[in-house]
Amino acid sequence: MHLGEQFRSNVVTVEPDDTIVTAMWKMRDHNVGAAVVAEGKQVKGLVTDRDIAIRLCGGEAAPESSVSRIMSQPPITIREDQGIFNATQLMAQHQIRRLPIVDKNDVLVGIVSFDDMLALCASELSNLSKIVEPTLTAQV
Repeated sequence: MHLGEQFRSNVVTVEPDDTIVTAMWKMRDHNVGAAVVAEGKQVKGLVTDRDIAIRLCGGEAAPESSVSRIMSQPPITIREDQGIFNATQLMAQHQIRRLPIVDKNDVLVGIVSFDDMLALCASELSNLSKIVEPTLTAQV
């Protein structure tokens, strides 16, 4: 199954000129750890709660600074027609936990996180265990 089919959702976004405080409040209000920095529907970067904490506490930025000052860029994205395997490879290669999902025109359509994929894998493992469970209990 393609990522775009499973993780198409309303994504918390901010614009590059929005303040760090604006991003922080949006993330808090939506209970997420990251916001996609976008101009229109074009992904420009990603800002995480970790970016905010490290940059503010380290004195590298002020709450009134724009998110473009602290966002991760260039953005690492994945196409909506890719699968979980491709997403895990990208996350491991770039040491990231979230991937904005884009369509063929690089328009933002969703986001997938490490936690999303972990939950999906746990569900699939549970389904697989139900397949083999009858044969295991029959052998005991």
